[in-house]
Amino acid sequence: MVKSNGKENLYALVESMQGKMNEISDFIHDNPELGNNEVKAHKLLTEIFAAHGFTVETEVSGLATAFRATYRIGTGGPNIGLLCEYDALKGLGHGCGHNMQAAAITGAALGLAQGLSDTPATIIVYGTPAEETTSGKIPMSKAGVFDDLDVALMMHASDRTTVDSKSLAVNAVDFIFEGKSAHAAIAPDKGISALDAVLMTFNGIEYLREHVRSDVRIHGIITDGGKAANIVPERAAAQFYIRANDRPHLDTVVERVYNVARGAALATGAKLTINEVKAYDNKINVEALNEMLLAHAKIAGAKCITPPRQFTGSTDFSCVTYRVPGACLRVAFVPLDTPSHSMEWVLAAKSPEAYESILVAAKALAGSCYELVKNPDLLRKMKLDFESSKKK
Repeated sequence: MVKSNGKENLYALVESMQGKMNEISDFIHDNPELGNNEVKAHKLLTEIFAAHGFTVETEVSGLATAFRATYRIGTGGPNIGLLCEYDALKGLGHGCGHNMQAAAITGAALGLAQGLSDTPATIIVYGTPAEETTSGKIPMSKAGVFDDLDVALMMHASDRTTVDSKSLAVNAVDFIFEGKSAHAAIAPDKGISALDAVLMTFNGIEYLREHVRSDVRIHGIITDGGKAANIVPERAAAQFYIRANDRPHLDTVVERVYNVARGAALATGAKLTINEVKAYDNKINVEALNEMLLAHAKIAGAKCITPPRQFTGSTDFSCVTYRVPGACLRVAFVPLDTPSHSMEWVLAAKSPEAYESILVAAKALAGSCYELVKNPDLLRKMKLDFESSKKK
């Protein structure tokens, strides 16, 4: 690991921005905005980067609240990507720590812009909206926005300091059934119950669970069950999340789930519409990159450092890590086992522990990026590890 006055200077630069990072975090926390409507957060962040010499592009991939802020040092050198989110949760606010994430990424990027001195490199910050809903990373990835990166890094608030050893590929899908309404008592024979089709879909999926791999997860809710108990429902709908360890296997499971819904439509006479809400790939893991992030987190003073998480959900960051080497550092700010998407996280997001974790994350990310820029052989190894992991 590179040890130099240069890195110590970088850390000092990041520390000098602690007050600014806290202000960013507090502002976004106090102005929670839902996905694709993060207007205030977008304005705040883009204005900060523009004021510090970054070239800022807005409406990336046609997304109103996405941005790309680029800072070039010299010519050549690696392209280092730092991703941040800033959307809130409906009815809860910032219960996932995205306000802290945006602040830490900003501090790391501004520190690197000054701290790398004349070492050739390009620092690119991506504002990726709507992580909690439609996911800005999906269209951005499909458009090739991240393809020129040598590495992509981000952070996330957590109940422990760690990294993910994997993530589950996921498809989120709506099944919408259309039947025919009728009086449920006087003329039930003249109706076609869309709700029956939904219930048959749930039952069919329960039978399917017995015949899928143990890593598969299928869970859903009824989003529309009809209008009144005495009317045969002419419309009913359900949403399911279907997950598995890897994309190729998940694709086969998704088709089997679709067939269950198709069978329910055939059995009841209802018309089925399948609407894919979103789909994430599984994360391609680069062990050495994870280890480097954790090592720098320890140097930065992170608390509650644990081994990589073995039980994970899904993340839209996987859309990026399927294309370029990437890793996400999770930094502790709440007590161990405090669940995210909770009021506990909302209330803790303006605590001294939150401010400490923002600084830890910014320093750890900046130090890791410094290491990769200053050590081309290390970056080359990360890219080879990525290609090897992707083949597996």
